[in-house]
Amino acid sequence: MDHDELAGWLRLLLTPRLGPAACRALLATFGSPQAIFHATPSALSACLKPADVARVRLEPPALSDAVLRTQDWLAAADEVAPRAVLTLGDAAYPADLLALADPPLLLFAQGDVALLRGRAVAMVGSRSPTAQGRDNAHAFARALSEAGVTVVSGLAQGVDGAAHEGALEGGTGRTIAVVGTGLDRVYPKEHLELAHRIAQSGLLLSEFPLGTPPRPGHFPKRNRLVAALSRATLVVEAALQSGSLITARLAGELGREVLAIPGSIHSPQSRGCHALIKQGAKLVETAQDVLEELNWGLSTAARKDMPDEAESPLWSDEADCSSDPVLRAMGYDPVSQEALSARTGMGPADLGARLLELELQGQVARLPGALYQRIGLT
Repeated sequence: MDHDELAGWLRLLLTPRLGPAACRALLATFGSPQAIFHATPSALSACLKPADVARVRLEPPALSDAVLRTQDWLAAADEVAPRAVLTLGDAAYPADLLALADPPLLLFAQGDVALLRGRAVAMVGSRSPTAQGRDNAHAFARALSEAGVTVVSGLAQGVDGAAHEGALEGGTGRTIAVVGTGLDRVYPKEHLELAHRIAQSGLLLSEFPLGTPPRPGHFPKRNRLVAALSRATLVVEAALQSGSLITARLAGELGREVLAIPGSIHSPQSRGCHALIKQGAKLVETAQDVLEELNWGLSTAARKDMPDEAESPLWSDEADCSSDPVLRAMGYDPVSQEALSARTGMGPADLGARLLELELQGQVARLPGALYQRIGLT
């Protein structure tokens, strides 16, 4: 993309209060941003309101800086993490996004853009998941990645981060992080190293110009891309008011599948998933359930190569046959030490010591509110 073409697309993107419908009408009429900005006011009036004509005729003050910043960013690309700007008219632009009422004019990409054309599942959930929710996100993402499926998420704390980590560990590195900032910024900062790894093995994607900081309104916009890029959206763990339910709703409106992992009836973090299941979302217990629901089932030989998490239910009757009385009494719901004492008959000192041992062994997690929860199939 040469300087003039880049400047034209950025100018269209940065023109204030020019909605997606107006932009698409202009592009359909004039063919390119350069032609739009060379058009006469009378020609523009054929498809714009007078106020929009005035906005299009006025060059945005930030344009020169945006063009320079973008050119410098593109020039700094390397072979490991190539960079690109995809326009709405680009052949590499993901066709799935065209189903949106407001597909982005530009996509800033860092990494493997070929992932935009493969099989993909979105994984979303709480920013503050339980220990089991985090483990589920990691295990499902790893198994899906091993099966050749790209895991799409939003680089947020909690479930998003665990999903990206699991996908990267799956061996193929098939994961796309759709972010709510410019690609020259990482939010949250704790995911800086994770973002670098995704750029090297997967793909970072944003519709926001470089230099854009995180703002609350950006994340619902990001969620629509997460849903649109994926054949299905899997909600791992979510409260009733979670933003993950917005992503699930958007997926349903786009005709995509909505899947949910069930949890404890006592956990607020599971109520969003349960609500989705009541509304018709597919209940899934294994990564193989996801593949079968999407008709992406594997051959018997291929299944042997998948991680154990993909074949084994996340909980089962056999899982409760632990020889440890504390684990048997704990079950899978968060529980207080007092309740465990009543169930096991153990005194506070002995029970506290055993809980500490189990925590150090990675079999039990200590939760806020002086609660404990069993992790995985311990």
